[in-house]
Amino acid sequence: MTKLIKVVKENKLAVITIDNPPLNVISKQVFRELGETFDELSKDTETVAVLITGAGNIAFAAGADIKEFPSMMGNPNMKELVKESHAVLTKIEQFPKPTMAVLNGLTLGGGCELALACDLRVAETQVQIGLPEVKLGLFPGGGGTQRLSRLVGNAKAKEIIFTGDPLGAAEAEKIGLINKVVEQGSGLSEAKILASRMTRHSLQALSRIKKAINEGSEATLEKGLEIETNLFEEIFQTEDVKEGVSAFLDKRKPAFVHR
Repeated sequence: MTKLIKVVKENKLAVITIDNPPLNVISKQVFRELGETFDELSKDTETVAVLITGAGNIAFAAGADIKEFPSMMGNPNMKELVKESHAVLTKIEQFPKPTMAVLNGLTLGGGCELALACDLRVAETQVQIGLPEVKLGLFPGGGGTQRLSRLVGNAKAKEIIFTGDPLGAAEAEKIGLINKVVEQGSGLSEAKILASRMTRHSLQALSRIKKAINEGSEATLEKGLEIETNLFEEIFQTEDVKEGVSAFLDKRKPAFVHR
């Protein structure tokens, strides 16, 4: 079976490419390979950040594989199938390293839900992003109703999901769905530049920043501060903080070993 997920590693960065032509739809195989890929990268001490993009220049990922939908109708194991896809996206959301979706074309349905599970989203100017499931008599079932509302607010999320109409890159950036819009064809290069500003830092610090924000944003302020305090205590026990402080005092660049 041809693999649909390709990985290239360079300069502390792993670039994952969804290669499922022509539209890079998120099939069961793609989900399975994504889960396996993130399991492998979690053990890779050389990788500090991860980018996800789509092959070609038409789509990042234009939704789920609709050809698989008939087998889901009336399926007594439907809930378990949905939970399997949720598990992969939650794994990506909780992955202990910065992740960035590099959107280079249509980003719809399951593709949008995959992008929402990443920490950041960079989009080329031609990108269309949205959750059009309502047009099929469905609604987003891969976390879209939950992650989109947490990112852009309930009212805007309802508008996007109720209408099923995609947003252009500029409008998506305006509401905070996209972090940065770049010229067509430059998404990956621009994302690598942004990622390089992260990978130069300590993974021990980056992973705790991500954990503090992710967990704290779903808690009360009091609980969030407790989470931050615990993680702050942890970071002071690492070799990286010793190196960072020593480098500052010695007026040199730190050489983090991520321990």
